[in-house]
Amino acid sequence: MADYTFSTIWRVEASISEVWDILCHPDQWPQWWRSLEQIIELKKGDIQGIGALHRYTWKGVLPYRITFDIHVLKILPFCLLEGAVSGAVEGRGVWSIYDNGVDTIVRYDWNIRTNTRWMNYMAPLAAPIFRWNHDMVMREGAKGLARKLGTHVEVCCIH
Repeated sequence: MADYTFSTIWRVEASISEVWDILCHPDQWPQWWRSLEQIIELKKGDIQGIGALHRYTWKGVLPYRITFDIHVLKILPFCLLEGAVSGAVEGRGVWSIYDNGVDTIVRYDWNIRTNTRWMNYMAPLAAPIFRWNHDMVMREGAKGLARKLGTHVEVCCIH
């Protein structure tokens, strides 16, 4: 297994409620996030969405798709979305959202390890390419969010 830690920050010129209203509905993400090909709801969560289980299929710039499940662990409205990841990758994904007084800051922390044989085999040489591909997916998400909101989104990817 290969371990990866990615952090992405989006500085969104929109209110926290506008951003939250979009991020808290992942079933609608494929409408604005081109890299996300499909989400399938496997299990409904509670009234807030905690306990939900969704299967995501992503396609980045590189010629492969990755599919994994996210089990929603925690939701703090207008602040946090957290999920446990299993499948082709496993680990944790956390969306943190806050208002800095001017813009809404969205931070995504993705701490995972790969489970697929080919990704593990390629990791010693391909890790920088996998990071680049992840960054491109997150940049595409920022562009889609900007289009959806009709505003500007600045992106910073941290490794």
